Amino acid sequence: MKIYASHEHRLHFPSGELYGGTLVRPFECPERWDYITEQLKARQIGPITPPDALDMKPVEAIHSANYLEFLRNAWELWSREGFDGEAIPTVIPARRMRQREPTHIDGKLGYYCMALETAITAGTWQAACASAAVAITAARQVTEEQSAFALCRPPGHHAASDLYGGYCFLNNAAIAAQDILHRGAARVAILDVDFHHGNGTQDIFYQRDDVLFVSLHGRPEDAFPHFLGYADETGEGAGDGFNVNYPMAPATGFDEWSSALDQGLAAIRKYAPDVLLVSLGVDTYKDDPISFFKLESDDFSRYGESIAQAGLPTLFVMEGGYAVEEIGINTANVLCGYLQRRGH
Repeated sequence: MKIYASHEHRLHFPSGELYGGTLVRPFECPERWDYITEQLKARQIGPITPPDALDMKPVEAIHSANYLEFLRNAWELWSREGFDGEAIPTVIPARRMRQREPTHIDGKLGYYCMALETAITAGTWQAACASAAVAITAARQVTEEQSAFALCRPPGHHAASDLYGGYCFLNNAAIAAQDILHRGAARVAILDVDFHHGNGTQDIFYQRDDVLFVSLHGRPEDAFPHFLGYADETGEGAGDGFNVNYPMAPATGFDEWSSALDQGLAAIRKYAPDVLLVSLGVDTYKDDPISFFKLESDDFSRYGESIAQAGLPTLFVMEGGYAVEEIGINTANVLCGYLQRRGH
């Protein structure tokens, strides 16, 4: 399996985030990448290759022009105001507030931000672009090699066409799917196995039938991002029936989780996509610090095998999994389980 990754991810590393009312070191940190690459090398899963230069066409097809301009210029606008800290909004438009993009950077941040744990730093735009380049490069390889892994950081599945948050700025999975479609595929399925619902991916494809989105996640009553991810969200217009959510309760273990996976994979097989894209979050692990499922490390190998049984060209795109060494073990377990079942 070919693996793509960029050291430019280190350019994005905020100094802290609010968690439980306390300023803590961010859970989404460079060590996540290090833990994963250590395991990929130790288990000889495949060579780790830097991405090609970023092609902006699929990025611009997914994200609005105004949003991309904001991300590109946010740090400069913030610095120009003389602010010393990292760029975090102080106000976000809520219910009954008119939503118009302000001129001042503080207002712009609130207009485009969905969650306040996600700060913008001097290197955020460059790191996000490198992460998108990783996803696109891997996407262009998967049809030839049948499988590939995009080790993206920052992650992407919470980013909508014009919103950032949940540590995400550009939606790597959506961008990769769009690139695959641009290059001739008729249908792509996205299977999101991150603990947190991929609200951004759902929003981007909610009215489309060329991408089937299937998500297994903590139920929004209890889990971030809270406001999307219910089972009755099934798509609109042309996308009606092409959005499938499996929200699950606190302390869900592998038996229940894998039953939802089987149902999701059955829906994917029925859809018959040209490529399966897996938004791979391993924060379903029992000791992840900001999640509440109870999967064991061995379970990740088992579900990697289940994904392989779909028999589809498969692109894995890294999403979440936080601040514990097991993120590397569990990511490698998924990939090894997949490769073992595929006979590699």
